[in-house]
Amino acid sequence: MVDVSSITYGPRRATLTTDDGVRIEAVYEPCAAGPVRTAGTESVTDSARTAIVVAHGFTGSAQRPAVRRVAGAFAQRAAVVTFSFRGHGGSGGRSTVGDREVLDLSAAVRWARELGHERVVTVGFSMGGSVVLRHAALERGRTEAHTDAVCAVSAPARWYYRGTPSMRRVHWVITRPVGRLVGRYGLRTRIHHQDWDPVPLSPVEAVPLIAPTPLLIVHGDRDPYFPVDHPRMLAAAAASAGGPAELWLERGMGHAENAAGGELLDRLGGWLVRG
Repeated sequence: MVDVSSITYGPRRATLTTDDGVRIEAVYEPCAAGPVRTAGTESVTDSARTAIVVAHGFTGSAQRPAVRRVAGAFAQRAAVVTFSFRGHGGSGGRSTVGDREVLDLSAAVRWARELGHERVVTVGFSMGGSVVLRHAALERGRTEAHTDAVCAVSAPARWYYRGTPSMRRVHWVITRPVGRLVGRYGLRTRIHHQDWDPVPLSPVEAVPLIAPTPLLIVHGDRDPYFPVDHPRMLAAAAASAGGPAELWLERGMGHAENAAGGELLDRLGGWLVRG
């Protein structure tokens, strides 16, 4: 049972510190439904027991309108933690484009548990989708930073993909000095200049390690960044491990949080609360 007195019901902002010392901005929103009162006493619903931690896409932040819209939709069903990855928004450090961002997510999950939530689930969009998959594999059941269910939306299956014009532009921003200047001043994203060393576990390599944690893969059939072979590769990798995994291919959907409509967010919120 959850100790009701430990649950935080008011909104809260915090600066979290990752295991490698980076300061991360984070926002907590309680479940809009709040606790359920029965015969003058408070009890905690399944929704209130759950906190949903949202991992945004590359160049996003906790304060971007699309992320706030996602948080508002999920808050109808559960408490929500949003945060800005390193190099994004008000967080410190520089973006490693999905590598050390796993440490940022771990800090946010631990904070949700410290606030009194016994069940913490993660959902990530695009780059955030790759991060939640690797996080679920690396933290699986071992620490207070583990996730109880994971959903990846518009996530890549493999690194270094340049098969679409959109991804070729992203790689230009990441790998070229001029591109990183555009990222810093045009996209408000500070990108690390060093290449990955070593190359982190890819999403498709991480997925078989997630089981038995429930997994949901969501992807649009009009995604301009990653075509549908990416989610299908992820789903096949999950099936090879025999874990509880679902694949939702969304007709007409584009990419990540900007393309997630209200009906989809409502379904996602329901899945995340049920796990």
